[in-house]
Amino acid sequence: MIALVWRELRRAWSSGGLVLPIAFFLLVAILFPFAVGPDSRLLARIGGGVIWAAALLAALLPVERLVAPDAESGVLDQLVVRGYSDAGIAAAKMLGHWLGFGPSLLLATCVAAALLHVPGSALATILLGLAIGTPGLAALGVATAALVAGLRGAGALAGLVMLPFAVPLLIFGAGATGGEPGALKLLAAISLLLVAGCPFVAGAAIRMGRG
Repeated sequence: MIALVWRELRRAWSSGGLVLPIAFFLLVAILFPFAVGPDSRLLARIGGGVIWAAALLAALLPVERLVAPDAESGVLDQLVVRGYSDAGIAAAKMLGHWLGFGPSLLLATCVAAALLHVPGSALATILLGLAIGTPGLAALGVATAALVAGLRGAGALAGLVMLPFAVPLLIFGAGATGGEPGALKLLAAISLLLVAGCPFVAGAAIRMGRG
């Protein structure tokens, strides 16, 4: 399992998958004040939601490379022959995907919060929410990648499939930054559900694609 996770990290680094999501995330944070104006109070009020929306879109960027290249090259078949289960392969991809963008995203959030004039008291809640929610985003990304692997226009389809299921994470993550009671607990529950269930969904999709 460790070897599979390490392989995912190496592939992400070689393909720019560790840099592009963070660059996109920061670009949204830089451009957003130009769109809504320099009002620091307005930016501070909506900054948490902007950060969460940018994090969701950043997690979507590398979806096309998570499963499809391995399925096309036969790597997934070789792993199954060596005794790995489809769900185990998917779980390793999820962990590798999260390690690739999650910790870096948390660091980049500090920069984005400064650009959006988010107060320090709210920043701690945003970081905690992202630490809880990004594993769910990673799990959902891999499950989506497995479902659309091999389909024409997989990138566009991935967005259509992933974004509706990610809306609860976005709602409760942004709600936690606004002080909504119980939002963090609901965010943790949804993220845990995705982390626990998506490996089996992705594994089933990989198995169907192989058949």
